[in-house]
Amino acid sequence: MALDKAIFDTITPSRFITFTISNPNPSLSHQLIRVAVLDSPIQLTTGLPRVAAMFVPQNRETDWIFSTESGHLELLLSSPHFSRLILIGNQPSIINCPDSPPVFHRCPIDNSFEQSLKPLVIALSPNTWFKDGNFEIPILRYEDDVVCGVVLEKSVGSFVGEMLVEDVEFVSTTSKREFRRRLRFKRMPNLVQTLIRIVPEVGFELVCVKIGEVKFRPDVGVLVHGYLVPMVASLAMISGYLEERTRVGRPKALCVGVGGGALLGFLKTLLGFQVVGVEVDEEVLRIARQYFGWEDDEFIQVVVGDAIKVLKNLACRGSDWEWGDFGVNGVENDGCVVGSKFDVIMVDLDAGDLRNGISAPPLEFVRKDVLIAAKMVLCDFGVFVINVIPPSRSFYDMLICDFKEVFHELYEIDVENGESFVLIATVSDMVSSLGNHEDTFIMKLRMVISGAYVDSIRKI
Repeated sequence: MALDKAIFDTITPSRFITFTISNPNPSLSHQLIRVAVLDSPIQLTTGLPRVAAMFVPQNRETDWIFSTESGHLELLLSSPHFSRLILIGNQPSIINCPDSPPVFHRCPIDNSFEQSLKPLVIALSPNTWFKDGNFEIPILRYEDDVVCGVVLEKSVGSFVGEMLVEDVEFVSTTSKREFRRRLRFKRMPNLVQTLIRIVPEVGFELVCVKIGEVKFRPDVGVLVHGYLVPMVASLAMISGYLEERTRVGRPKALCVGVGGGALLGFLKTLLGFQVVGVEVDEEVLRIARQYFGWEDDEFIQVVVGDAIKVLKNLACRGSDWEWGDFGVNGVENDGCVVGSKFDVIMVDLDAGDLRNGISAPPLEFVRKDVLIAAKMVLCDFGVFVINVIPPSRSFYDMLICDFKEVFHELYEIDVENGESFVLIATVSDMVSSLGNHEDTFIMKLRMVISGAYVDSIRKI
């Protein structure tokens, strides 16, 4: 059925239209081009509606970022002040070859292809855009550091929905090649849930390694996901206290949101913590074990369930719980190690709601009753650490006010990626050990993460 051009003359919030046309290049006319037009769910209150176009990078046509409505919405909302984003690329192939997974490689930009479709972009724009005689439509570029990649597995979780695991090679700033394994969810495909470093299995020279042809193994001894390092740096706030705790046993951490388990494994292995993880989707844990180096042992246990319910349950118990209560799948069992309150709670949860763009944490997790429950399960010198991707400055300011009403003091680390912050809330007054170079724990901390984040902690 032919499309009526008139339907594109007005912006209709959240309207999503896709269609295919033949390639305008006569030699490629047998190939189809996919066009997707998405109008923003957020209506601009002033000025004319602004339109932009984006051309899908060649060989990335099947990527959820470019082939799904959720991915399209992320791209649109990450480009402020645009009312419509027109996405154009080759029609994704439906061929599925499980025995030989497709490997994508970065390709140079085809300017001739873009120029040939300029009339189409103009035709898909509201007439009001051209009232001043301006016939130029901004072309947005999708830029990331991925050189090539291959999907290892697509899976479906009962809570998070479709997800995929992929190995990628990143653009290296040094002479050494950089390989990563990452986990993404279809509901927010442009947000990497877990990112770890991988290295080729023994016997492969790095210079000869090719993605899709060589097996890799996880290297869990380093954190590469941007916001995890500042989250760990927050421990510098209580380093003196943690130094005392390590003399009588392992400090205790509660990690809300497990993902691939990179943070939990790092706390246990590199910093000597005993860790309880809370994860709502059991399939995510399977992925973590199979692909991300996750290992169940006596120092890491996981509760499969709703994090808010777990926190409130712990708050009701106070100190009356045992380490063994946190069995696999949340099954309570007899424990032999008497537990105490946690020294640190670390929260890494995305909102899972694209209406306001990528954001974290979920709104329901930062309600006052949840923050009070979290405070109740922390020890007197404990800290509550949370990764925050605010959808707006006003939201962030309101969040800060809520935290200050519940906790004693509040500190911040700017992740310096243009979108996220780490908030550190304290239960009580404390003497920081940031300048104490005799503190063994902080010396260890500076050895395993960048000291720059430790030094950038500021009170707010």
